[in-house]
Amino acid sequence: MEKSIQYKDALNKSGLKMLSLCENQLINAYQAFSDFDTDLAEEVMRKENRINALDIKIEEDCEQYLALYKPVARDLRFIMAIRKINSDLERIGDHAYALARNITLRENPVDSKLMELLQVEKMFSVVMEMMQHISEGFIDKKSKTARKVFKKDKIVDEINTNSYSIITNEVTKNPKLIADSLVLFSVIHKLERVGDLIKNISEKIIFYLDAEIIMHKKTK
Repeated sequence: MEKSIQYKDALNKSGLKMLSLCENQLINAYQAFSDFDTDLAEEVMRKENRINALDIKIEEDCEQYLALYKPVARDLRFIMAIRKINSDLERIGDHAYALARNITLRENPVDSKLMELLQVEKMFSVVMEMMQHISEGFIDKKSKTARKVFKKDKIVDEINTNSYSIITNEVTKNPKLIADSLVLFSVIHKLERVGDLIKNISEKIIFYLDAEIIMHKKTK
């Protein structure tokens, strides 16, 4: 029993490490994008290997834990949640990598006024607040904190939805903005996907803590 607890604690620490690593990757990727810092962007791209390695380790450790200890009830929900959370975090790391890669492929920063009109900064801030909610919910084992993600995700979705009409309007007025618009549209889409992945993680945390399955349910 003691070894089982130690193994579970080690998995918990690995999950938190993955969460922290992906959060830092997002922060640095967005900073690289907003500051047009190619050095920082390349650093983010290099660290992608660490996420991939940790992803494999957590998956292997989960499989070994299931084989050795055959967990039930909350312990089983923990392992099921960790595996899915790990997969979602790895995909968040992929989006951070893609965001950083956008910088290395450009010669100039995107138009700051267009970026402001599209509320990209606000979108990123809300996404990071969502990351904070799932971090606190997982660490403190409070599903109520994890549930805060759902309202925030609606803000992210709204910015994403509005982006198309804003871009269409601005490009019509100034065709020179087409290239920047395509880049920003891609960035917004990536942030929207990150928001969805964070929402997925919140659902897994709630499942682990409360044994409640809320996938496919409409959130109020």
